[in-house]
Amino acid sequence: MPIELDDISVGKVDFIEKYDLWTDEQKQAAGRVNELVKGGDFRTVRVSWPDQHGILRGKTLTSNAFLHAMRNGQDMQTAVLIMDTVNRIIFPLFRTGGGFGIPEMSGYPDMILVPDPLSFRELPWAPGTGWCLSDAYFQNGKPVPFSSRYVMRQWLQKLAQEGYEYVSGLEVEWYITKLEDPMLLPEQSGWPPEPPKVRAVAHGFQYLTETRQDEIDDILSILERQLGDVGLPLRTMEDEWGPGQCEFTFDPRKGMESADNMVLFRTAAKQICRRNGYHATFMCRPNLENFFSSGWHLHESLRAIETQDNAFTNRTEDGEWGTGEWLSEVGRYFTGGLLQHAAAQCVFSTPSINGYKRFRPESFAPDKITWALENRAAYIRVCSNGPGDEAAHIENRAGEPSANPYLYMASQIIAGLDGIHNKIDPGPMDEEPYVVDKPLLPRSLMDALEALKKDTVFREALGEPFMEFITACKDSEIGAYLASVTGEDGVVQEDHLTNVTPWEHQEYFEVY
Repeated sequence: MPIELDDISVGKVDFIEKYDLWTDEQKQAAGRVNELVKGGDFRTVRVSWPDQHGILRGKTLTSNAFLHAMRNGQDMQTAVLIMDTVNRIIFPLFRTGGGFGIPEMSGYPDMILVPDPLSFRELPWAPGTGWCLSDAYFQNGKPVPFSSRYVMRQWLQKLAQEGYEYVSGLEVEWYITKLEDPMLLPEQSGWPPEPPKVRAVAHGFQYLTETRQDEIDDILSILERQLGDVGLPLRTMEDEWGPGQCEFTFDPRKGMESADNMVLFRTAAKQICRRNGYHATFMCRPNLENFFSSGWHLHESLRAIETQDNAFTNRTEDGEWGTGEWLSEVGRYFTGGLLQHAAAQCVFSTPSINGYKRFRPESFAPDKITWALENRAAYIRVCSNGPGDEAAHIENRAGEPSANPYLYMASQIIAGLDGIHNKIDPGPMDEEPYVVDKPLLPRSLMDALEALKKDTVFREALGEPFMEFITACKDSEIGAYLASVTGEDGVVQEDHLTNVTPWEHQEYFEVY
């Protein structure tokens, strides 16, 4: 039977079936999605792919083209793989093997985005528009090894081989500002472009007050309704410390779902806010007067696949307040792994130059590699009501809200599994995390990257190509930053590791 011309214009004919790229669950969901798109009012569908920075890239397809992509996948340029946070090219484009020794990268041909039908939904703020996450493959059917969703899936599978599922919940701080000037004049559109000018939407500094939150209820109500309509498990909206700083929390989910929810939440919040005259930013610490740092606290535990019991619950021993027995042995060893590899994993939990300016003593953010029971000064906070608590879990408090969720969560699994395999004891809990004699968290992205390069567990877990890739991404970002804080006389700005610089604001404020 002749192939339709429309069919050869999207992806590669029968790419998904040829390489058996969907699970049975995805195949069943694909049938439902196809019928929904055929019978609904969809004009377009956005096929989105989370890049190495956790930013969604992709293409908007007509509904007819999307139906073809559900068989063939969708072509997408591999060149996006070699761009840093503001799209500086990291490697010479046409080096053999793409600079990574990977034949499929030579010449930077198209990769194929394969829609994940389980993620399909309609965007309530863009009527007639569907949205679908995707996974990236080379044209020979091999997964793109730098795709962060692929990295996390690999580690979820390895965790499952150990008999566990990963459970995570999101607690995300971020800023809503009123957009005053988008800075769209041609002379303002440099590379990177000038960040938008904004004003505060509320004074802040009245932590968790109802009145402050009510001041911005107009946009919060829109966000609550539309985030719920798109299927995100929003739990709370809270007034934080800075002007217009919010904290949104989401119900826990298993496996990949929280990471998928995080990328959808960030892009949804930015789009909804922009459509209503606001600018949302997930940059950790904007270079705006009286704006304070935002964190992303990742709540996490493991669940036994066979019994569906919380593997962090201590069901057998008693323990006094502040002792490690408030977690199971598995939970303790998992925590031991996180502490052992804390400096290296900061590249994934705190991937920007800006995020390290949050690690300050007496600040509600960690500054040392510590763990403690219900103590917000610690790097790892144990959340438990005592032995037998079925909700027992830990909270990583080092993350920044712009982090790539797939790499952040995968780094937790890698470090935690190493702790379990090698029975790494975290030692006694820290009663006073800010004053205890423990190693500092990295003071800069430069320090964290050096720790990652030396960490043999991460190197083996992620492989040489990925390590070279992520190192190149961060080196490019670091190089641009250091150039910005170095004068013509070669002297580096003295306070650049503590104060937020104009370079950071231009680099991160709009894109994140």
